[in-house]
Amino acid sequence: MKIAATQFTCAPADIPANVRTMAGQAAQARARGAELVVFPELAVTGYEMEAIGKDPELLTRHDDPRLDALRTTGIAVVVNAAAPTDGPRPAIETFVYGPDGELISTYRKQHLFEHEQEVFQEGDRDGRFTYGGLRFALATCYDNHFDALVSRCATDGCDVHLASSLYGTGVGVHERATVYPGIARGAGLHVVLANHVGAAGPWTGCGGAALWAPGGRTLAEADGSTPMAVIADVGGASSV
Repeated sequence: MKIAATQFTCAPADIPANVRTMAGQAAQARARGAELVVFPELAVTGYEMEAIGKDPELLTRHDDPRLDALRTTGIAVVVNAAAPTDGPRPAIETFVYGPDGELISTYRKQHLFEHEQEVFQEGDRDGRFTYGGLRFALATCYDNHFDALVSRCATDGCDVHLASSLYGTGVGVHERATVYPGIARGAGLHVVLANHVGAAGPWTGCGGAALWAPGGRTLAEADGSTPMAVIADVGGASSV
């Protein structure tokens, strides 16, 4: 299976604009043969903590019609958004849609990073789904820094680890370059990282969306400045 990892600069708190960008990237990835595409953390709104905390209109459920353009691209999509919960705070939630637009799975970020704890509610279960004969694990940014969560992906029989993330310039460059190939080596999984590039709330995304093979070999990697998607499968890679 060919899988696409994306990076782009989100329009702050502008769901229609971000969905248009994501749908365009998904269509391009599909045209190059990808069967699944992964988007960065909070790609639907941008990483806008203050705005999300104040405006309930920035929360999206899996059946939100504002996401229809993503559900009709004819490719499986992994979409991360701010979503309402049964509690007083929203979650950082991943929606996985099949190429027919049907919901395959959801996952709520379990390990919230610093200021995220003031806005969001953490999840309480691991993210798993099966598609195209492969078993996938879902994790969101800071989740990937916790060995127990990553270890469960391997022991649960997963083949591919999907990460929707935000890593910024500075220390984030080193974290991005060490955490994810480390997961590929330590857990023996294919790893797919989607990241922000450019302005992302209080950060500047460092790009570098990438895919790694079990053992840590880089299959495809984006640069640090260009909105794009990179695509890889077992034994090959390309970019769009």
